[in-house]
Amino acid sequence: MEPHGPGSVLFGCELTASTKSYTFQVDEDDDSDHVLALSVVCLTDGAKDECNVVEVIGRNHKNQEITVPVANLKLSCQPLLSLDNFKLQPPVTFRLAAGSGPVHLAGWHQILHRDDASFEEEEEDDDDDMSEEEIAPIVLAGTSPQTAVTSDASQQDLNFCCLFFFF
Repeated sequence: MEPHGPGSVLFGCELTASTKSYTFQVDEDDDSDHVLALSVVCLTDGAKDECNVVEVIGRNHKNQEITVPVANLKLSCQPLLSLDNFKLQPPVTFRLAAGSGPVHLAGWHQILHRDDASFEEEEEDDDDDMSEEEIAPIVLAGTSPQTAVTSDASQQDLNFCCLFFFF
């Protein structure tokens, strides 16, 4: 992992009848941005053929606690579920709401360190450069750049051609 750049660390936890919940949290004094990207939820060795419901308890955009079921697994029909790097902001709690497991959750703990100020300044400079560049005019095939569209009527014809092309 880079000392002043983005990094990813493998994450995993297991929910069972005796350990029904797991909370992923980071140190509040840490000035880095943290994201937990869940890849897969699966039943592991010893699971019974019963419904195992996994819930995520986190915070919504209004900073209110919210509980959302993310998986309903059963050994005989759906023993695993791909979550395609479902991103969560810590702190977040995983709870086995039904079933006895064991259910394993796996993914990546992504860390972006904010203490490298030069990295942020470079990004801002790149954005400024892009906004200052001129965009080349659209030229219809068979015309030269000198006869590029200049009137409102011609612009409307061009818009119609573009719309027709995309539909």
